[in-house]
Amino acid sequence: MARIRSTVCRLCRREGMKLFLKGNRCFTEKCAVEKRNFPPGQHGKRRVKLQGYGVQLREKQKVKRVYGVLENQFRLTFQEASRRKGVTGEILLQSLERRLDNVVYRLGFAASRAQARQLVAHGHVRVNGRKVDIPSFQVKPGQTIGLKDKTAKNAQVQAAMQQARGRGVAPWLSADPDAMKGTISSLPRREEITLPIQEQLIVELYSK
Repeated sequence: MARIRSTVCRLCRREGMKLFLKGNRCFTEKCAVEKRNFPPGQHGKRRVKLQGYGVQLREKQKVKRVYGVLENQFRLTFQEASRRKGVTGEILLQSLERRLDNVVYRLGFAASRAQARQLVAHGHVRVNGRKVDIPSFQVKPGQTIGLKDKTAKNAQVQAAMQQARGRGVAPWLSADPDAMKGTISSLPRREEITLPIQEQLIVELYSK
């Protein structure tokens, strides 16, 4: 399974914003963006004005890093979105939001998407009562997402649930924290995806 192995706090600094890759640390004063809000490297403090391709590339990189997807998988997701009827950019974000690892994170079962991906890959997640260990699995409305009974009692999972109570659950999901389950109420609409993303820039980049 491909995954990002670099220091994730450097990724946030490179994009100039919090991508919430480090779980609870992102909400404390230890967050790298709070301490050093400039790109990493010896030339990080230089001001570089991006234009055209550079702006589009940075937007694509930001979205890839938020969802923890590498280039080939991201390109395949975009190609699939471009073949479907509708607005390509919105369909792309909808597909990324419907990834099982993202849904596990959105429901509050994990402190970060990386931790959620690990839960899925190690077989701790159930979809309609059946084990699914594919992080990119696309959930559908009406499906129920839950954890193994033993996993639900894990200290890290319980801590993540407490943290999630403060940030709430996405409108297209309904969560039952006591039962450690969640249901896909509907497909995510663009206005329900609150991440600061300009998906049209990604469409323009891949359309060249």
